[in-house]
Amino acid sequence: MVDASPAINASLYDKLNFSFIRDIAPVASLVNTPLVMTVTPSFPAKTVPEFIAYAKANPGKINMASAGNGNPTHVSGELFKMMTGIDMVHVPYRGTGPALTDLLGGQVQVMFGGILGLIEHIRAGRLRALAVTTASRFEALPDLPTLCDFVPGYEASAWYGVGAPRNTPAAIVDKLNNKINAALADPKIKARIADLGGTVLAVTPLAFGKLIADDTEKWAKVVKFAGVRAD
Repeated sequence: MVDASPAINASLYDKLNFSFIRDIAPVASLVNTPLVMTVTPSFPAKTVPEFIAYAKANPGKINMASAGNGNPTHVSGELFKMMTGIDMVHVPYRGTGPALTDLLGGQVQVMFGGILGLIEHIRAGRLRALAVTTASRFEALPDLPTLCDFVPGYEASAWYGVGAPRNTPAAIVDKLNNKINAALADPKIKARIADLGGTVLAVTPLAFGKLIADDTEKWAKVVKFAGVRAD
């Protein structure tokens, strides 16, 4: 099982003893999960354009929580900073739980968090969602816009998939891909994935490999821009 982390780690760590792209054969992607740009209810901005305007008028005065340095919740925010030219202070936590606790308590003002941990707080009004980070809207929050509606070209997601050792025969990779994609077409599995805050991402091994390569290139630019280093 693989996720988006290795695409970030490729540039986050200086001396890895493996290359994810070289050493892992992409088999099948499974799920695409959006992050949600979320602020405290007292925050002055109620839309993404208002947030950007406020941030530019108040550089360095917004605290952005994440689940840790180099985590998708971190680099998604750094990508937003890079593409909008705003300045926010990154506050890394040791996991989503402590970050969410301080967001709810108002010690930090914004977080690019996983949908599953935030959605009930958003629905209850304890947090205000501004946008999802994926290129398309999220079914569970259909009225919530995407960040790329306001920041053209912005996209960030937490994806999950299956990989195999690099020398795995193509026939085996293709067979596994066909079986996995058939399972993902099952309405019960689709419904369960939706319950967990994701959408089915069933593509070919070649397309999954391109996703991994594209994300690796994108996050390398963000890591360099932000000067991020692993803890």
